[in-house]
Amino acid sequence: MFFGNHQHTIDDKGRLTLPAKWRSELAGGVVVTRGLEDCLFIFPKTKFEAIAMEIDEQGIELGDAREWARYFLGMASDAEIDRQGRILIPQSLREFASLDGDVVVLGLANRIEVWEPKRYQQANQRIVSDAPAVAERMGQILRRVARLAP
Repeated sequence: MFFGNHQHTIDDKGRLTLPAKWRSELAGGVVVTRGLEDCLFIFPKTKFEAIAMEIDEQGIELGDAREWARYFLGMASDAEIDRQGRILIPQSLREFASLDGDVVVLGLANRIEVWEPKRYQQANQRIVSDAPAVAERMGQILRRVARLAP
């Protein structure tokens, strides 16, 4: 499980060093893809494959399913962790998220997010100012889901 907030740097070759405490969970490889709110998502390869199968199961008939597949899967890139704990982030993904130099790396349970620091600061300010309302909405969703579970 990934959690916490870390400051890292993407080097001139586009490599990002991942926190040492997460590397054992990522030993099977990772997939980097576009995230939401202009960040990148990094998933363990097995988790990404499970998400990709869920997307694929939606079929090609629904326009939203096709568009989400293009967005989420279309720019995804496999990455192996080198001996120094680094992964290569493709230039197209670095450009998408405006990543150059310093970055914020967040662990969020089953995924890692990589943010340009100013964008993260803005997003975090929105979250902090709206946290009580978000918590209430999420509590309602989670209680509803719990009632539906077998």
